[in-house]
Amino acid sequence: MKEVRVRFAPSPTGALHIGGVRTALYNYLFAKKNNGTFILRIEDTDQTRFVEGAEKYIYDALAWLGINPDESELKPGKFGPYKQSERKPIYFKYAQQLLDEGKAYYAFDTAEELDAMRQRLQDAGATATTYNAISRMTMKNSLTLSAEEVKQRIDSGEQYVIRLKVPQKEDIRLNDLVRSWVVVHSSSIDDKVLMKSDGMPTYHLANVVDDHLMEITHVIRGEEWLPSAPLHVLLYRFLGWEDSMPQFAHLPLLLKPDGNGKLSKRAADQLGFPIFPLNWNDPVSGELSEGFKEKGYRKEALTNFLALLGWNAGTEQELFTLEELVNAFSLDRIVKSGARFDIEKAKWFNQQYLRKEDVTLLANELLPLLKEKGIECDLNKAQTYVELMLERITFLHEVYTSAPFLFNAPTTYDEKVAEKKWNNECEEAFKSFNDILSSISPFSSEQIHDRLVNLLETKGIKMGKVMQSLRLAITGEGSGPDLMKMMEILGVSETQNRIQNAITALKKYT
Repeated sequence: MKEVRVRFAPSPTGALHIGGVRTALYNYLFAKKNNGTFILRIEDTDQTRFVEGAEKYIYDALAWLGINPDESELKPGKFGPYKQSERKPIYFKYAQQLLDEGKAYYAFDTAEELDAMRQRLQDAGATATTYNAISRMTMKNSLTLSAEEVKQRIDSGEQYVIRLKVPQKEDIRLNDLVRSWVVVHSSSIDDKVLMKSDGMPTYHLANVVDDHLMEITHVIRGEEWLPSAPLHVLLYRFLGWEDSMPQFAHLPLLLKPDGNGKLSKRAADQLGFPIFPLNWNDPVSGELSEGFKEKGYRKEALTNFLALLGWNAGTEQELFTLEELVNAFSLDRIVKSGARFDIEKAKWFNQQYLRKEDVTLLANELLPLLKEKGIECDLNKAQTYVELMLERITFLHEVYTSAPFLFNAPTTYDEKVAEKKWNNECEEAFKSFNDILSSISPFSSEQIHDRLVNLLETKGIKMGKVMQSLRLAITGEGSGPDLMKMMEILGVSETQNRIQNAITALKKYT
């Protein structure tokens, strides 16, 4: 059996979209499941769209997620170069083959002439206004010009492109591994440019040539490339490679959370969630787009979430390690319909992975986050913060943002809670409680709880009548994490100060 070889082939035209990350992930999973090879190829033939830093961003994003290529520009194998701009001499050979065999032709039309053609066809009510089997015969190309004139134009340095000569009446068939048979009539395909006037190949030629030379067995890519697939099938046939043509699998689109349309950066920005794996600072606009990593998502959670967008294992299992995803993955369980990008589900995955994580590791990650806020503490203290908040947070940074009272005494108090719960009985109980706090040893949540219960029993006060008021005194809020544990973390002195401050500040309610 032929070794499975797949590739992820992004263009360095900006930050790597999360849909591209999913494509890379599926290629990786399929390769590993079949003991194959996962290749990263940079498709940079369109130099006009090249964006500085985008190529490095692709490598960094995949490295963060653990989707590591077996072959790439950084880890070359025997099929390099892995960057199309460095493979330029390769492509012309195959364009020339197509020219020699009458399967492609030179076209000398200017931009103005192409615009005039489209306008002419539109005015005539034509269903297609493209450069195709019919319109090409009215244009300036090697099909309508003599061989002598073609040679003269080329020799004089006139700019030209090389176009594919698409058959006029033919059904082109493709057995897609996700969508089954796809049949397209050649009349709907225009004569695509294969080589541009700058001598660089277009995506179509370079893609097919590289996939053949790199011995790619399966092309797993987004649905947006499905309209190009019949053209690629033609190229494989014209170049004599039909027997070794890779199998195609076109992945479903990622949709907005409401399912209405394709997920875009604009939609993600409007809804307040990332669209890129890492922070991206656009070198042109200067705009900073926050990434999933910087937003606080665990890489394992993001990988798990993305894997289930358009694929399922056929079981009830939702949480998968990368290794488990490899073992479970198969192309026949990829769905055809678009997958809603449910960001709330992504947050749920993040919660699950946070709770599975080693607390000491999380505490180590928390320390620099707290330092950024001007809070210095040791690892043990950070660990107590994590343990207290872990069941209540979605992202690690929420240890601080959702519980600022852990680090700073409240300066305001929830008025609704105060009006409803604070009274003379509470105030007197808290004064007595403050008096005995120094005698509690060890100052643990269990001991604090037991002494408070005993105190209230002697005063004939039910615990439920004062608990929310006590929480208000400690945090300024009416709800939050385990109150006894919080007081243990704050310590005797800080707890006493907060209770006394609250008694003073809330005097008007007694």
